[in-house]
Amino acid sequence: MPYIQNSDADREQMLARIGVSSVNDLFDAIPAAMRVAGDLDIEPGLAEEQLSRHLQELGSSNLPAAGACFLGGGFYDHGWPAIVDHIMGRSEFLTAYTPYQPECSQGTLQTIFEFQSMIAELCGCEVANASMYDGASAAAEAALMALAQTGRKKVVISAGVHPDTRATIQTYLKHLDAQVVEAPLVDGVTDWGALIDAKTAAVMVQQPNFLGNIEAMAPVAAAAKEVKALAVASIYPVAMGLLQSPGKQGFDVVVGDGQSLGVPMGYGGPSFGFFATSQQAVRKMPGRLVGMTTDTQGRRAYTLTFQTREQHIRREKATSNICTNNALIALRGCVHMAALGPKGLEEVACVARQRMLELVEGLEQIGIYQAFPNQAFFNEVAFRVESTAEALRLKDMLRERGLFGVLPLDRWYDDMEGVFTLACTERTRLEDIAELVAVAKAACAMEVSR
Repeated sequence: MPYIQNSDADREQMLARIGVSSVNDLFDAIPAAMRVAGDLDIEPGLAEEQLSRHLQELGSSNLPAAGACFLGGGFYDHGWPAIVDHIMGRSEFLTAYTPYQPECSQGTLQTIFEFQSMIAELCGCEVANASMYDGASAAAEAALMALAQTGRKKVVISAGVHPDTRATIQTYLKHLDAQVVEAPLVDGVTDWGALIDAKTAAVMVQQPNFLGNIEAMAPVAAAAKEVKALAVASIYPVAMGLLQSPGKQGFDVVVGDGQSLGVPMGYGGPSFGFFATSQQAVRKMPGRLVGMTTDTQGRRAYTLTFQTREQHIRREKATSNICTNNALIALRGCVHMAALGPKGLEEVACVARQRMLELVEGLEQIGIYQAFPNQAFFNEVAFRVESTAEALRLKDMLRERGLFGVLPLDRWYDDMEGVFTLACTERTRLEDIAELVAVAKAACAMEVSR
């Protein structure tokens, strides 16, 4: 049996041992008004075999992206070298947990140190921590750090930052008497207007933004510096193979999601986040930091240099309550970056962008044009058709052919009826693009005949 259930006699014996008559007595400290009266409105329990069959039925509705995937919006169909799976599958990594006696885990510490080093280089920063849960929580931690470091309460966020990231930041800050202000998008990029002022603790922008457009980064960093606010950039790491890193453009904090660095899409997760900043701000950085040193015999050794979470130090001194780091998934990113190297990352970025250029050209030939033709892009582009209903018909027609694509944007932006994105990666084949264009041409012909 997978578990052994307590019998009524077992429960009565345990209750008698601690001196109470019922389980409900254990909750007397909770006011009655806060307790649920009656039974919960949930379905009755299932036997193990029934539950197994029910889960199989639910799982059968999932559609693996076995065909060409043109979906973007934060998760991308990138590939990875076989060595990534091989290293991650080794038992010393796969079965390990957070090293509570860290110096006994030199292998784990070394991989985290290498991960930090490569992330810092990728972001153009001096230091990076031992990974975060995901890109959204990393951005929220950056906002918290800015509030603590500046003593201010206002955070200005581009509306081009991923909607889930913006929602996560709102959740983190909602009980901190903080003000979150969104800078609107104009022609597909951020219009900061006069929102950045002396009350601003942080200014946050995404590169490329959620629509796939390239933001002007240096002016954002300059505007934040002028009012002594922290400039925070959330990046798509593969894009850094072609674009200048935010750290080199004056940003104080660089965060992001590492899914594109050797992590499967996996139905939306798991992934890992990263967080990089300057040496000056290292003691304000959330999470953990692994350092390299020498032991008493002069040999190279690794150690947890900082553990600034509340379980390790006084709560009032903790920078964050983040509980762990996604070491196993971050290991995938570490091995992936090491296998590719800077040149390999650049080549992946170049192929992804070239495939997107070819897709744009193909769709323009059949009358589907960019929604924001004045803007530069990387590997994801917003297109516009007459209505979102038309975009959804195209999505359904693609799915019938085993292709996955079309992310309508009016779900998050009220003024983007009929606007949707498509994305390409280095895995996108020319024949995939040709098939998508053929399906889109058929969809356009159907619209004309209506």
